[in-house]
Amino acid sequence: MNQLNLDHAHAAIEFNKNEPRVDWHDETLWFVRTKRDRAVAQLPEWEQLREAASQIKNHVLSNMHDLLAQFEENAKRNGITVHWATDGAEHNAIIHDLIQKAGATRMVKSKSMLTEECHLNDYLTRHGIEVIDSDLGERIVQMRKEPPSHIVLPAIHLTKADVGETFHEHLGTEKGATDPQYLTEAARQHLRETFLTRKVALTGVNFAIAETGGFVVCTNEGNADMGAHLADVHIAAMGFEKIIPRAEHLGVFLRLLARSATGQPITTFSSHFHRPRPGQEMHIVIVDNGRSRQLGRPDFRNSLKCIRCAACMNTCPVYRRSGGHSYHSAVAGPIGSILAPNLDMKLNADLPFASTLCGSCSNVCPVKIDIHDQLYKWRQVLMQEGYGPTSKTVSMKAMATVLESPRLYRMAGKVGRGVLRFAPVTVENRFNPWYNQREMPEPPAESFRDWYINNKKA
Repeated sequence: MNQLNLDHAHAAIEFNKNEPRVDWHDETLWFVRTKRDRAVAQLPEWEQLREAASQIKNHVLSNMHDLLAQFEENAKRNGITVHWATDGAEHNAIIHDLIQKAGATRMVKSKSMLTEECHLNDYLTRHGIEVIDSDLGERIVQMRKEPPSHIVLPAIHLTKADVGETFHEHLGTEKGATDPQYLTEAARQHLRETFLTRKVALTGVNFAIAETGGFVVCTNEGNADMGAHLADVHIAAMGFEKIIPRAEHLGVFLRLLARSATGQPITTFSSHFHRPRPGQEMHIVIVDNGRSRQLGRPDFRNSLKCIRCAACMNTCPVYRRSGGHSYHSAVAGPIGSILAPNLDMKLNADLPFASTLCGSCSNVCPVKIDIHDQLYKWRQVLMQEGYGPTSKTVSMKAMATVLESPRLYRMAGKVGRGVLRFAPVTVENRFNPWYNQREMPEPPAESFRDWYINNKKA
């Protein structure tokens, strides 16, 4: 069953049917989280770096217009053509037009979560443009016609056997092959031809620098560099929140990004692009797509500080055991659950509830986004706007009535204990999701209040 057609709870049930895969997924992501912890422990100034990054981003959010205008002016002076897109549709149309003007029918693309958000690949394919994702994980899921399940590790939900089967089908590798070196070499040979023959390359943007008009792309495979340096046209796509004020601020963010993402001191390639090489066109497409609306929400604007490290995903107990596809959104996990409702409250009303509110996501966030607080606030907004399930609305009102009256509360507790003791079937049935996963506890003989009164003198 396609998890993308289900709400989070039901998609998580589908994912959990394969228990060995769930355990492996959970353990692998926790391994990445522990690598992050070891890397962080090596920097005594880690918390100062987090605070510096958070304050820089606060400055960006408060001066967004001026910084974007400064970036555009400097980028144009460098010979870069700047485009502005209101939404995903306009972003896709601009890129399609640039490809057509270049006389191309094929494009190589490195990792870009913005293009996933805007569904660029599907759009270009429908218009006769062949798109090849050059990031290895992205290429694997593209072959399988799946979206990425993680913003840093796109194919983390797949095993070596899954990849071997996919490569056998699409690249003609030996059936049953699972050796990573053999499979990686097959992918390398496959992508080499792509890099050498594509006239147009698209990259994402990790950081855009207002002071210089340049931008930085971080990868571990060098695929963004290969595509951009060999192509006649380099297109960079960025959400406007990727802007930072000055080049010196890169030292803060680059030290935070890779350590938070994979536990590395720095990404293997941190490539700086400031101007097109002679004979090359360079374009940058700056996209809103609901970001202005989020910027105007006082309770949620801090979500735009995100640098897409995925640390919150790696630590989240819900994400680790429900899989990225259960979030039916380009960005999964805790950060996706506070970004997605801004795009479509009705479609993504389930996501803020996919959390224990444990706060681990906020604790590991390198730019100090109050993620778990925003998840709680989104729940309030969604219920107030009528996007919560009717059953929850009714049950919460009933609970509020009971909790407002001490006498009614005591009576309800007494009745409930009696029912659970003498008619446990009322909760021990398949209609109770809690019971489906756990053993119900024995009901207490008396309430804490009664116990306290009876034992107070003793």
